[in-house]
Amino acid sequence: MVDPHTSVAPGATDADERLRELAVELAETAAAHVRARRPQVFAAGGPVDGAVATKGHVTDPVTVVDTESEQLIRDLLARRRPGDAILGEEGGGDVGATAPGAVTWVVDPIDGTVNFLYGLPGYAVSVAAVIDGAPVAGAVADVASATTYSAVRGGGAFAVTADGTRTKLSCAQEDSLSVALVATGFAYGTQRRADQAKLLTEILPRVRDIRRLGAAAMDLCHVAAGHLDAYYEHGLNAWDWAAGALIAAEAGAVVHVPPVTVAGAAGELTFVAAPGVAEDFATLLTETGATTSLPD
Repeated sequence: MVDPHTSVAPGATDADERLRELAVELAETAAAHVRARRPQVFAAGGPVDGAVATKGHVTDPVTVVDTESEQLIRDLLARRRPGDAILGEEGGGDVGATAPGAVTWVVDPIDGTVNFLYGLPGYAVSVAAVIDGAPVAGAVADVASATTYSAVRGGGAFAVTADGTRTKLSCAQEDSLSVALVATGFAYGTQRRADQAKLLTEILPRVRDIRRLGAAAMDLCHVAAGHLDAYYEHGLNAWDWAAGALIAAEAGAVVHVPPVTVAGAAGELTFVAAPGVAEDFATLLTETGATTSLPD
């Protein structure tokens, strides 16, 4: 079953569609800024002084462009929808503090910061509008390819490429788990990372192969587009999955996410899968113990 936190409504409302349009505008505007700033920040082959810091772990970087990107989105929202709450990876916020029916914008200013740091394609800006704990509209802008994925609850999911080509997204039709291509991600904390590695040794022999692409929002969009058959990861925060999970669900994926109020430190499991392999994939995750949380 599709998780109730990303349940699909029978039809999109005009209000939700306007939220999707704004999410696209915000994500694309920030992505353009990120795209322009990278060659400036890394002009000499490495970051300029003060451009990169670390957060909870030495392997978990944050760059000046992350904070600039989020501030840009916050400034735009302050002008366009000044009454809305914001939960951002860098600036914080509380998605559980809003009144019933109110909108909270859940923002990841650069999902895949390590990829951004190294100049690897596969980093994105993710923006979702959440109402009463459920994403109702969202956009993920792939910075390197200038492709934007977006969805509105009950209205389907779409991708628009740099040349303006618009494609309706639909999950892959694979129905055999043994040939399913599965993505995952790893934590920064050493103990959780070790536990994830143990799970991987049990999951890998039972699927086609594993990919580790480095950006949860992009992994979710790849499932929506049929480029992956499934994805799982422990310890995501709401900003990692809010937009991408809605996009995957609207493309037909079976989606399981924690409540938006649960922090990544709790280590709960997120997974999405194309419908043909979803039941067997869920069984595999249960049998291997992957459904057990891995706190940081």
